[in-house]
Amino acid sequence: MGEPRYVIVRTYSAGVFAGTLEHRTGQEVVLTNARRLWYWYGAASLSQLAMEGTSEPFKCKFPCAVSRVELLQAIEILDTTPDARRSIEAVPVWRA
Repeated sequence: MGEPRYVIVRTYSAGVFAGTLEHRTGQEVVLTNARRLWYWYGAASLSQLAMEGTSEPFKCKFPCAVSRVELLQAIEILDTTPDARRSIEAVPVWRA
C-alpha cells in the first residue's frame, strides 16, 4: 500500500477541499485533515494549484482544517505534488 494521497476535490455544490483521501465510493469522498479552499489566488486554476501550489499564499482564503469530512457529489479529484501540498498547508488560516 502506497503513501496516502493528498488531493484537491471539487464538489457539485459544497465547494473545493484539499486533504488526505481516506476513501472514495463513486461520487462520495472522505477526506481527513481537510481544508476548504474558499478562495485561491496565485494559481490560474485548480490544476495549477494541484501541480504548483499558490504563489500568493497571503491572498488565499483557506479556513482551518477539519479532522474529517464526507463530501457528496465529487466531480473532480486532483492529486497534488509534494510542493503543492506544502504550499496549500502553509497558507495562513483565514478567519472572518
